[in-house]
Amino acid sequence: MLAGKNITVGVTGGIAVFKTAQLVSSLKAGGAGLQVIMTRSAQEFVRPLTFQVLSGNPVRTDLFEADRGSVQHIELAAWPDLIVIAPATANILGKAAAGIGDDLLSTVIMAATCPVLFCPAMNVNMYNNAVVQRNIATLRDLGYKFIEPGTGRLACGAEGQGRLADLDQIIEEIEGLLILRKDMVGLTVMVTAGPTVEPIDPVRYLTNRSSGKMGYAVAGAAAARGAKTLLISGPTALKPPCGIELINVETAAQMYNAVIDRFANVDMVVKTAAVADYRPKEAVAQKIKKHNGPMSLELVRNHDILAELGKRKNKQILVGFAAETNDLERNSLRKAQDKNLDLLVANDINQAGAGFGSDTNIVKFVYRGGDIKQMPLMDKKELAHRILDEALAVRRKKQ
Repeated sequence: MLAGKNITVGVTGGIAVFKTAQLVSSLKAGGAGLQVIMTRSAQEFVRPLTFQVLSGNPVRTDLFEADRGSVQHIELAAWPDLIVIAPATANILGKAAAGIGDDLLSTVIMAATCPVLFCPAMNVNMYNNAVVQRNIATLRDLGYKFIEPGTGRLACGAEGQGRLADLDQIIEEIEGLLILRKDMVGLTVMVTAGPTVEPIDPVRYLTNRSSGKMGYAVAGAAAARGAKTLLISGPTALKPPCGIELINVETAAQMYNAVIDRFANVDMVVKTAAVADYRPKEAVAQKIKKHNGPMSLELVRNHDILAELGKRKNKQILVGFAAETNDLERNSLRKAQDKNLDLLVANDINQAGAGFGSDTNIVKFVYRGGDIKQMPLMDKKELAHRILDEALAVRRKKQ
């Protein structure tokens, strides 16, 4: 997703530098062109050679490198589409807020016309210091971007806010700043994700193999594009995307109620959740003990949430998902028609790269009128944006 984008990573002197190495590696793997600038303090923690290997380019460290000329900070400021400062120490925040340019990184920040993203990381008391908070507020007012540090145990042993944000969050923010148009501002999008669990007794339940990755990717993409985003999720091991409202549910009945309660107030629904079609007729209050011979479990139908939304929709764009093992096109066309969908995203889970839990997917866009578009294998984050692109195109045609 970052192919063709140029990013300068400014590295300052904090213990979180080791995480920045992984950040640079991930950005490189995502296709970005990279240039790393290290302050003198940063070099006390990690040698420039590390970032040279990870970025594929020489690391810049000195404002007055003999073979670079005296205006390299201007050239370096003009090159990137985005500058990311990670970790951003109290020192660099103070310099930037005061307009001080006394080394290569601070002068590049001063000369930059592209967005600059600060990723603060420091001791909790330093982060909460009134001067640091004033500097952050000043930089925000000037248009600089920030991603909040995480909370937990810090390298110094203290507990509190000050850890470098999770790399997934930083990359998500970078992608949002570089790639996305804010073309969903003013829209409310509801996404369902993950499996449901249907209790048999206090120990056992029925569920499915859905990981929730596709739905979480769609929710994150919608939020990054400016939509007010509701994510109604069954149990997953995933961290929720930034900027969304998360509603946790477990059973199909709970998901039905959460979706129906909010449906009238949304503009778009992307229903990726793998909702159980059936549930045990009765959930036993005590653990069922094993015994000789077979055991029967009576099942009853759950609400068909997607079909119900198809009956109720008026202004809403309704996107459904279908995971099939055979007759993909025939089954998907029937589902799109029967449930009054604007778009159905269908995939054959037997295909390599398209199964539950995968980071990639291969899908077909299926329309109620009979049109079908084959999509290539792609990362689920990229696919999430393609789905939203398609849903927005349908919405424009209906307006």
